Amino acid sequence: MNRRPWDRLSTVPIERVVKFLNLSIAGLLVIFAVATYWYAWRPLPETSGVIKAPISQSASVARDQRGVPHIVAKSAEDALFLQGYVTAQDRMWQMDGLRRLAGGELAEIIGTDAVERDSEAKRLRLRRIAEAHVKTLPPADRAALAAYARGVNHYIETHRGRYGLEFALLRYDPRPWTVADSLLTALQMFRSLTTSWRTDVQKQTLREAGDRAKVDQLFPVRTGLEVSPGSNAWAISGAHTASGKPILANDPHLEFSNPSTWYQVHLTAPGLNVTGVSLPGLPGVIIGHNDRIAWGITNLHYDVQDLYREQFNPQTGQYLFQGKVEQAIAEQDVIAVKGQRSQIFTTWVTRHGPVFLNEGGQYYSLRWVASEPGGFEFPFLDVDRARNWVEFNAALKRMPGPGSNLVYADVDGNIGYHAVGHLPVRRNFDGDVPLDGSSGQFEWDGFIPYEELPSSFNPASGLIVTANQNPFPSDFPYRIGGDFASHYRSHQIRQLLTNRNGWKPEDMLVVQKDVYSAFSIYLAQQVVNAWDKRKANNPAAAGAIETLRGWDGQMDKEGAAPMIAATVFQEFRKMLADRAAPGRGSNYTSQMAPAVIERLLRARPTGWFKDWDEALVKALVDGVEAGAKLQGSNPKIWKYGKYNELTIAQPVDSHLPLIGSYFNIGPVRMSGSSTTVKQTTQRLGPSMRFVADLSNWDQSLNNITIGESAHYLSSNFKDQWNAYWVGHSFPMPFSNVKAKKTLTVNPE
Repeated sequence: MNRRPWDRLSTVPIERVVKFLNLSIAGLLVIFAVATYWYAWRPLPETSGVIKAPISQSASVARDQRGVPHIVAKSAEDALFLQGYVTAQDRMWQMDGLRRLAGGELAEIIGTDAVERDSEAKRLRLRRIAEAHVKTLPPADRAALAAYARGVNHYIETHRGRYGLEFALLRYDPRPWTVADSLLTALQMFRSLTTSWRTDVQKQTLREAGDRAKVDQLFPVRTGLEVSPGSNAWAISGAHTASGKPILANDPHLEFSNPSTWYQVHLTAPGLNVTGVSLPGLPGVIIGHNDRIAWGITNLHYDVQDLYREQFNPQTGQYLFQGKVEQAIAEQDVIAVKGQRSQIFTTWVTRHGPVFLNEGGQYYSLRWVASEPGGFEFPFLDVDRARNWVEFNAALKRMPGPGSNLVYADVDGNIGYHAVGHLPVRRNFDGDVPLDGSSGQFEWDGFIPYEELPSSFNPASGLIVTANQNPFPSDFPYRIGGDFASHYRSHQIRQLLTNRNGWKPEDMLVVQKDVYSAFSIYLAQQVVNAWDKRKANNPAAAGAIETLRGWDGQMDKEGAAPMIAATVFQEFRKMLADRAAPGRGSNYTSQMAPAVIERLLRARPTGWFKDWDEALVKALVDGVEAGAKLQGSNPKIWKYGKYNELTIAQPVDSHLPLIGSYFNIGPVRMSGSSTTVKQTTQRLGPSMRFVADLSNWDQSLNNITIGESAHYLSSNFKDQWNAYWVGHSFPMPFSNVKAKKTLTVNPE
């Protein structure tokens, strides 16, 4: 009789089986240890000892407890070289990923999954725009960017074969860094902060499907309740602080990323002593302070893109403009695809820009401030050196964009604000929907002069409060367009800051992490009132009403009421938009939606709903039904944090089997909403928290989301996350730097 394999196995002594298994496990552990050393330990940056580099004189890089590099050099050029070098040490793959994302070169390393993203980048012509801007850069800007690039390239040249885990997994090495690559990373931020053409298409689609007047009410540029100026930062004068000197706070809200968006750095050289956060791929400090001034910067949300409907022939590239035939320029690009044949990509470029969109045979071209010829400068090193308000503005006047809000404070006790960027002048149109490109009636007429942009210096209130609201006064002499935020966050910040005086730097964190939503509690109260007036009787929603009655408006992750309010908002927003454009309500996502809803609920005009209370009750019932699908039928035990749950995935390492989740942040439950000071959603939130103490720079605070290093075996890989999550922060050493490790860099 033939014996089965497992019968034969049973005759093997158990000791031999155990020994075999132990040896196998040991072998696997050895392989894992060797792989970990080779691909994860070897790439860790050299942070102590002595190295040589092509710099003019000896310099040092002292790393503090959180791995922040404090660079001391004998020239600004050497300092920027070393900034490029240390940033590449910690974030090389992030830098390479950013330039590939902007340049349409991700498919080369990822494969077909990235072709669509590359195609959009090619249509935007970002690589071509960057290369064109390099040619017109002022010499000082080009020299600074070139010094940074040399530092990145020194890292690339001296670390072949040990760049980091992502490069090993994707099996490629980074190519040399160029000045154009730095401009590409700047253009990627420009792109993420100013892309508005989708809103133009959304509004036009809603108009075509319904009542134009109602649709226009859903997209106001102001609510009438703005407090100028606007963005996510504030400055308070010494009259309101314990020290008698100003305090400046800044927590810009951006999409979450892993690694963190920002990289902390301190640069010291003759004429330069600045600390704060930089963008990987760009030299200098973008947000921070020197020994005289502090500043914060966040998005203005001004509309700097227009879509044009073109009478365009895709076979010939010809199109009409003012009754005459013009010839578009054909640009060919190649999209390299890993493991596949390269794809040839052709873009037609009209006088307005690339033919960007084709819907049903209708062609649209895109005009964008970032692509305007000859207008790109990099002013941040001048900002880093500025000594006062006059020098600060002289530097910012050179900034083409993205349109931004700059908040300022100095050691002399001054505070200020200025809107910044090249903002198109539209004489007779708004640019909020696609325009007729053939008529010639919708062309830009230059840019609003810097001196006429909204600004403020030492206001009588001693407060400058910003939160992405429209900063332009109602009598501003130019037409204004943009996807500005509603007023709730700016009002709450101002309310908190005016409640008392004697503010200290650490107190600013209380404001930054505030999660009270005036809009959500107003909506909740309206729903409760409607329920009572209608004497509604819906068992599934009764528990939700009971929960909303005693709610305090805090969008806390452990609460049930915030989730009920959030689902009601989603349903009522859709219902409202469906009244304006039947069947298209789910397409409506304007930042102004909360303010629009409150304004309409207060006025309750005819023509929207026959019975506004009935509509509110229906939104509640529908919201409870939607929430039940997520967290069960009892709304009293819902958790808002489960609804507002965040995972920040590492784009490459997270795909590793068994250990991939280690590289991610989350899932974690988040408090806050789009109408709270701590604006937090599943997509975006505070990208860092900065507080500058003008009385003592060493009492300033700063933390980013995750950590300085992208290397997972570094002690600075995730060391800032827990503090970020709970709303704590870290001291920001300036004159009193305690070095944990110091790297000495000598000339070659």
